[in-house]
Amino acid sequence: MKKVLIITYYWPPGTGAGVLRWLKLSKYLGDSGWESIVYTPENPEAQGTDHSLEKDIAGSTTVLRRPIKEPYGIYKMLTGRRKSERIQSGFLSEDKRGGFTEKLSVWIRGNLFIPDARRLWVRPSVKYLSGWLEKNPVDAIVSTGPPHSMHLIAMKLKESLGIPWLADFRDPWTQIDFYDKLMLGKRADSKHKELEKKVLSRADKLVTVSENCARGLEKIGGRTTEIVTNGFDPEDFRDLPGTDYGRFIIMHLGSMNADRNPAVLFRVLSDLVKENSFFRDNLRIVFTGKTDFTVKESAVKYGLSDYVRFDPPLPYREALRKAARSAVLLLPLNNTKNVKGITTGKLFDYIALKRPVLCIGPPDGDAARIIGKTNSGLTAGFEDYEVCREILLKFSENFKKRKTWPVNEDMLAQYDRRALSTRIAGLLNQISRS
Repeated sequence: MKKVLIITYYWPPGTGAGVLRWLKLSKYLGDSGWESIVYTPENPEAQGTDHSLEKDIAGSTTVLRRPIKEPYGIYKMLTGRRKSERIQSGFLSEDKRGGFTEKLSVWIRGNLFIPDARRLWVRPSVKYLSGWLEKNPVDAIVSTGPPHSMHLIAMKLKESLGIPWLADFRDPWTQIDFYDKLMLGKRADSKHKELEKKVLSRADKLVTVSENCARGLEKIGGRTTEIVTNGFDPEDFRDLPGTDYGRFIIMHLGSMNADRNPAVLFRVLSDLVKENSFFRDNLRIVFTGKTDFTVKESAVKYGLSDYVRFDPPLPYREALRKAARSAVLLLPLNNTKNVKGITTGKLFDYIALKRPVLCIGPPDGDAARIIGKTNSGLTAGFEDYEVCREILLKFSENFKKRKTWPVNEDMLAQYDRRALSTRIAGLLNQISRS
């Protein structure tokens, strides 16, 4: 067995797509001859906790945990948050906070903590791992970001020890959707771009999750970026319940920030409940997970308060069981300039559930392309009222007839985590032989 050191901030019992990507890839890497050693914080600022995910850690995996110091205590004090309160990614806020202290905190984060709030972990991690690797050699290193501080740890280890390195970008760096919200000064912006180019030029392999993300990184780094999408683990989708035909449930799983607020959907549904007795009597819209206050305000604005429910986050497999009973799975994308490259982790859970997906986003984006290729649902543009309405009426007719959505099983198979881990193993084999 070859050995790979995986440097990741996100790991169980934390939750989210950042956890699932390398938890699942490492679970199956052993089948391709790679034993995983995971390096991760022992006290991260996790968005949530799900101990059930720990059962997916492969028995052969070694997990190294080291303490991390993060500036979130100061941030919470400045913004009046409780010490126990979770900090959400993507500027998601469940209530109306703001004002000078919030802006000051964002400015400090963007201009003083480069590339991110985990930068203080880089030096102690390099020191610890250098000693550990001298005694426990590995054949390759993987770093996965964001947070992109993980790439800086790997870069320094490659420089000092010469170990082949694969850098995995689950999201872009300077092209990420909230980059322009960081209130960066010229020096900070320049530093971000300098570090990004160093990582892109010095890693032996670059990997990202979608075609548009790859093209963006290639434009900056001037070299090929491989695509290994997110995916689904078939084991998570066994013995799930069927659709609840008692209600026409439109469900969204996971975090919903302000950029994903599906205003066009609310407009269409507002009209349909007035005009169409089926929607008036059967509609339910369920958001399961952290939801930005602007989304809740939109539901009120469009008169849908009686039809909408906002539920707290659930453990991963419980959330899947809940989603399996829905009639439609809602996938609103971030209405930002990099949207064409966004393929959220929940997209692959949705297509594996085989319930029709309503994507709100660009019809020529990567998410819409995957949905079309797998025949997993339909896409409406951010402002395309008529298309969104037509899709909902089509989905409702299928629901009334209890017709299953005809997913393309052959195309779906390429997003199986086992196939994706084989692809990663192949890339690791290429650099470990060089």
